[in-house]
Amino acid sequence: MKVYLLLLLTILFLPHALYAANILTLDDALETALKNHPQLMEAREYLHGAEARTLQAKASYYPQVSIAADWNKGRTFLTPTESIKSTKVHSEAVYLKQTIYDFGRTANAVEAAHEADIAASETVAVTRQDLAFRVRSAYYLLLAAEKQVVAVKETVEAREAVFRQAQEFFSQGIRAKVEVTRAEANLYAARTALIRAENNRDIAWVELSNSIGIPSLNKCILAEPSTAIGAVPDRAFAQNEALNNRAELKRQTALKNSAAASLKAAKSGYLPLLTGTASAGYADRDFPPGGNVWAIGLNLTIPIFSGFSTVAQTKEAVAALRGVEAQHNNLKLQIAKDVETAWFSIREATARISSTEKEVIAARENRSLAMGRYQEGIGNIIEVTDAQSQSLDADTSKIQAIYDYHIAVARLHRAIGKE
Repeated sequence: MKVYLLLLLTILFLPHALYAANILTLDDALETALKNHPQLMEAREYLHGAEARTLQAKASYYPQVSIAADWNKGRTFLTPTESIKSTKVHSEAVYLKQTIYDFGRTANAVEAAHEADIAASETVAVTRQDLAFRVRSAYYLLLAAEKQVVAVKETVEAREAVFRQAQEFFSQGIRAKVEVTRAEANLYAARTALIRAENNRDIAWVELSNSIGIPSLNKCILAEPSTAIGAVPDRAFAQNEALNNRAELKRQTALKNSAAASLKAAKSGYLPLLTGTASAGYADRDFPPGGNVWAIGLNLTIPIFSGFSTVAQTKEAVAALRGVEAQHNNLKLQIAKDVETAWFSIREATARISSTEKEVIAARENRSLAMGRYQEGIGNIIEVTDAQSQSLDADTSKIQAIYDYHIAVARLHRAIGKE
């Protein structure tokens, strides 16, 4: 009966066990990051703030309407009667003020805000591209760390076998005790390397979780990237693509236009301002007031001296514009450097992949021969240890070359301006 019950439970829970391990693809990680990461949410809120500032700048195009109520009581000297008389006034009125012409103040302010809005939208694009590159890098580094753990585990198993063989040789009186102690030291050195490799893998899991935008990521199976190792892309084409597509350059162009519009707005402070006013309401000694009152008027303001405020604002705007222009030129240099660095990294990693593949084959064959010689009692512990270390180094170099290539491709895409 117990056997049947155990068989039934196995049938019921085996499918769940088979599908318990989730598979995380790079596309899944990217999609999660671009939906949930707080850094991207911050950039979007900054964009909303820039849109609101554009609306604020446009407010001067529209009339300003307000309602005011006033109650005043006191004693006032009346010049016509040359006497002091008690006064009491109630008034309620609607006030309307409309800028008729301000010689470009509002138009330039709106243009500056609009260009800043465009810059904020490009900031969102920059943030998305940065996040995408960070996720890709973390994903590839985690894959490399997991492969490194596998390679070190293989070395640990090989050295365990050598240690057991050394003990057997010593018990039979074929080899000296020093070989046993040397094999044991090599085994614990490999186990120490395994501890380090597993710790690097765990840290890589933390980095991937953080790049995605979640506190922790449940352990799952990472899918290998589908991108095949290809030819190095055209260098000149990559440079042109970067100069045409980089969101940072578009952002700097928008900031430059915004600074130029702000300079025009600052210079508008030297020019007159024409506004129209109107009001209508009630005023009387009694409450509620019963007397109708109204007024309309025009106001022309010509600035004569503002305590050098306009001069200082203009100087500030000129400095800001020159600073943005310098940033724009420096950014072009940085983009060219990013593309060149990524391009050379791809070329170098591609060459290393080809070289390390042959290195791994030769090192594994050398390790197999050395271990076979040792098992036959012909080789020595130094020879087999060197062969194992060489094989692990070759595996490590191949792992690094493969994922360095993928990271370099991701860096080139980032340098070009692709998400």
